[in-house]
Amino acid sequence: MMTEERTALSQDDLTLVLDCERRIVNAWPSPATLLIGDWVVRFAGGYSGRANSASPLKPGAQLDEKTLALIEELYRADGLPPCIRLTPLVGEATRDLVLARGYEVKDASLGLVRSLTDVVFEAEPDLQIEARPSQEWVAGVAARQTGIKADPVKLSAIVDAVRLPAAFATWMVAGEPVAFGMSVAERGMAEIGSVVVDPAHRGHGYGRRLIGGLMGWARAMEADWAYLQVDRTNAVALGLYGSLGFRQLYTYETRVLDLAE
Repeated sequence: MMTEERTALSQDDLTLVLDCERRIVNAWPSPATLLIGDWVVRFAGGYSGRANSASPLKPGAQLDEKTLALIEELYRADGLPPCIRLTPLVGEATRDLVLARGYEVKDASLGLVRSLTDVVFEAEPDLQIEARPSQEWVAGVAARQTGIKADPVKLSAIVDAVRLPAAFATWMVAGEPVAFGMSVAERGMAEIGSVVVDPAHRGHGYGRRLIGGLMGWARAMEADWAYLQVDRTNAVALGLYGSLGFRQLYTYETRVLDLAE
């Protein structure tokens, strides 16, 4: 499927996929990162698939059996299941090798993009943007997540490592924080992520306005594109992003190998 998708992508879109995949490493940095050939191998204590997986950074990137075994051992040594992201950048032989090894789908996601050339920054009095993640921002995001993503320590380890221009946004209603999100700008593109809205305040458009504010911030940082990654089963988020002008650029799978094999 990934090879077919790569073939179907225009050269411009394949270049855009590469731009997104390379930048996400810096926009969502893992506490530990290794470069192994044309792959980036990341470790973040199990918090999020992107931050705890091996990802290709070049079209047609390959792994031989010996290198894949090395990556698997590195994850096992860290107490994590070996995890590979199969994006349109992965080579066909490596995709076949990963499937033959028995890696199973953990998540299936979409990469979305939007041109920002029509966006104008407008100050929103209810939107607070900080250049660094405050304890309140980290706690607010973590409190509205579930499972391991509710761990503020693991979240902090990632966002505190951001070194590029960033916006950590909070939407306030009558002095109460009700929605959170972030954006990181790098070389003409800005990632948008960690968007959460308090369950008691959903349905009022706060998430939409927060994302709009982040898009305006990104444009003010001279970004021409916004990009993000979302689970393809998240119909609510996909509907929201689609209504904001985002389009699907590519799909990818996060596949894991059971530690108990």
